[in-house]
Amino acid sequence: MITDWARQALPAMLGDLKAVVELETHSYDKAMLVKGLREIRSRAVGRLGTPDEEVLHDGGQYGDILELTYRGTAPGTVLMLSHYDTVWPAGTLTSWPFTVVEGKATGPGVFDMKTGLVQSIWALRGLRELGLPHPSVRFLFNGDEEIGSPASREHIEAASQDALATLVFEASLDGALKTARKGVGLFNVSVTGVEAHAGLDPYAGASAIHALAEIVTTLAAAGSRERGTTVNVGLIGGGTGRNVAAGRATCGVDVRVTDVAEMGRIDDVFADLRVSDPRVSISVAGEWNRPPMTPNTASQTLFKLATEVAGEFGWLVDEAAVGGASDGNLVSALGRPVLDGMGAVGDGAHARHEHVLVEHIPERTALTIGLVTALT
Repeated sequence: MITDWARQALPAMLGDLKAVVELETHSYDKAMLVKGLREIRSRAVGRLGTPDEEVLHDGGQYGDILELTYRGTAPGTVLMLSHYDTVWPAGTLTSWPFTVVEGKATGPGVFDMKTGLVQSIWALRGLRELGLPHPSVRFLFNGDEEIGSPASREHIEAASQDALATLVFEASLDGALKTARKGVGLFNVSVTGVEAHAGLDPYAGASAIHALAEIVTTLAAAGSRERGTTVNVGLIGGGTGRNVAAGRATCGVDVRVTDVAEMGRIDDVFADLRVSDPRVSISVAGEWNRPPMTPNTASQTLFKLATEVAGEFGWLVDEAAVGGASDGNLVSALGRPVLDGMGAVGDGAHARHEHVLVEHIPERTALTIGLVTALT
């Protein structure tokens, strides 16, 4: 019954997906984000009616956060969490329009994560049209996930506080639900040296770039495959000329950890950074953007329920641990039940081959419908 309904709804879901993808929503373009969120609200209200509660949180320079709550027929609330920002800047659609060809839908943000967002709205529509008992559903749409959720974090944590479950509609990993994610730290290292002419007075200078090279080596060595920790120096800048001992140099560092204890170890690495030339000074800025998402008891119970629901449909659902982080990390760190990867089946997040497999859209929507009604 549920799967039949979802298959019949597929053409309309694709229509909503097209509309949402064709409004570009780059994380750093506030005007685009405002238009995109307006369209998402319009789609939600058009499919579900006026919400029982609606709150719009000001995101400042970032995308605003919209909460829509629809009253259910059973006690409790389920939080459906989706971000609407993408990594794709304005104009990307010009050379890469939304298309559906040979069972693949493609376009900027279609996989990460606008398909999941559309599926979440249609899941509640399915619960209603099928007359299935369900808790109240609170949607939270945020426009800053791709840059670490600086504006929406407090609202995500508050919205999940009383939830029976938080379902995150990030894309799946080949259909597997994501029950573990790495934590992320974003840091900048700044080095100040002493400028001098590299030919006329080479020993008077203390090169910030040479010192930074020592620091990069130290940081790279801090990674540990055994501990599941990676340290990537992804950005480097500095200097004013080939013939000048550099007075300034900087690097940007991405750290991923599977264990909270590793956060402390890496903090110590940054605090203890030293170089061979004592004339050079070092400063470190940044923070741990997201803690690791590790399976807690409540989330493990939720995953087990999802596998039982899938089994009733005749499907197998696996779980996966991934290196990327999401807003699910924030909920998991508080010990609350969360299930991530409820969204699309496809590939190519943040890449030009980003796509979703259309045949799985009804299946994933049906899984959400079955899981939410099972929570009653």
